[in-house]
Amino acid sequence: MSLFGASPASTSASTANNTQGDLSKDVELAAPPEDSISCLSFSPQSEHLAVASWDSKVRIYEISETGQSMGKALYEHQGPVLSVHWSKDGTKVVSGGADKAARMFDVQSGQSQQVAAHDEPVRCVRMFQSPNAGEMLVTGSWDKTLKYWDLRQQQPAATVQMQERVYTLDVCQGLLVCGTAERYINVINLANPTVIFKTIQSPLKWQTRVVSCFPDATGFAVGSIEGRCAIQYVEEKNARFGWDFPFLVRIFGGLALPLSPPQMSIPVAGHAKSHLMILYRDKDAKHRLKGFPSVGGSIASTGFNRNGNIFAYAISYDWSKGHQANTPQYPTKVMLHPIKEDEAKPRPVAKKR
Repeated sequence: MSLFGASPASTSASTANNTQGDLSKDVELAAPPEDSISCLSFSPQSEHLAVASWDSKVRIYEISETGQSMGKALYEHQGPVLSVHWSKDGTKVVSGGADKAARMFDVQSGQSQQVAAHDEPVRCVRMFQSPNAGEMLVTGSWDKTLKYWDLRQQQPAATVQMQERVYTLDVCQGLLVCGTAERYINVINLANPTVIFKTIQSPLKWQTRVVSCFPDATGFAVGSIEGRCAIQYVEEKNARFGWDFPFLVRIFGGLALPLSPPQMSIPVAGHAKSHLMILYRDKDAKHRLKGFPSVGGSIASTGFNRNGNIFAYAISYDWSKGHQANTPQYPTKVMLHPIKEDEAKPRPVAKKR
């Protein structure tokens, strides 16, 4: 049986010439969080999905081949959870929250413990492989610092001062990219993790919402709250290949753009007024691969599974209109979308005559 019971060959054939995507086979995650969803993260080793929420909990689900889900574990912070990420071997989950702490959950023992602390909320967490110290944790906070943690020790291995509050960060291979308030973007080579290799002002005019590193670590994508995305390269020699594009005319809330493994396309998710869409953009060819209809609410976070054949997107209130707009009727759910061949695969480049 193929993923979610759909036949990839027949589905691809029926939609090959259609730029409008189909969400009819998407499956809703069972027992979703009770409050707004802040972050999704798939395990790199298995079909498990971690979901962080403003209800102060991290939930871990197991996803079957048919798209069905089952809750496997849950642990708590003492405040809203803002970020979640898996260790490389898939045995641990780390999370950061408004309680100014990062916690680590051991999947095998079912136990969690605090592993990091800041003076303000921890906005971002990432596990990464250090060239010298094995797997480490990096945390970014509204206290304007990045901290590196050797999880065998209680104190941070190093602290790096940022210009402003940390809003987003991503790591891939030896590349770390951090986006802060006031549109600063800092690039760090993890071979020299305490030194900022390069600082740029975001090419986008409004506040940075999210950054996502290329799998080959040559550059990164940037998304901002006004609904634009930009492609940036680390080396100056490749700077001419950078570009940006609009998602929708205007976005009033969240934006998410993880890079798809292995196709290197960019799913952009967000909302303009009350119309919600997901778009795939081909990173190199600079054109839209597929668009999707409204999903009925703000898309707060997205993510691909390890094989790139499941795209998860969280629908929940994004707090863009304050607490008064967070009504009980607003949807809070995670949807699992089976990736069809024509949705995320880059189009072949036309040969010049």
